[in-house]
Amino acid sequence: MWIKLKYMGKILLENMEFFAYHGCFKEEQIIGNRFLVNLEFDTDTSQAELSDKLHDTVNYQAVYELVAEQMSAKSYLLEHLAHRIIEALYQEFPPIKYVKIRISKLNPPMGGKMDAVSVELER
Repeated sequence: MWIKLKYMGKILLENMEFFAYHGCFKEEQIIGNRFLVNLEFDTDTSQAELSDKLHDTVNYQAVYELVAEQMSAKSYLLEHLAHRIIEALYQEFPPIKYVKIRISKLNPPMGGKMDAVSVELER
C-alpha cells in the first residue's frame, strides 16, 4: 500500500521592482516612486516535484502578474497595498497556505536621506 505524502514547499519571488503611485502625499500619487516587493508563499509541492509539470504547482508568472496588477492600483498606505495583494493571492491561488510579503518604497520623501521604508505582512 502506497501512502501519498504531501510536501510543503516555499516559493519566493524576490526583489520584484515596480514604478507606482502609492503614498499619502499628493505628489507621490502624481510623480510616483520605485518599489521593491518580496513575496514568499507555502504550497504543497509534492506533485510538481514528481511530475516536473507547471500545472502541478502555483505558476510564478501568474503570481508576478497578479502582484503587478495590484501595484498599478493606487493606495495611500503600504499596509493597505500589502493586504490587497495577500487577499488577491488567496482568492486566485487556493493551494497557497501561507503568505509573507514585504513592500519597500525606495527613497521615500521623509525629509532626510533614507534607502527605503518597508511594510511586512504575513498570513
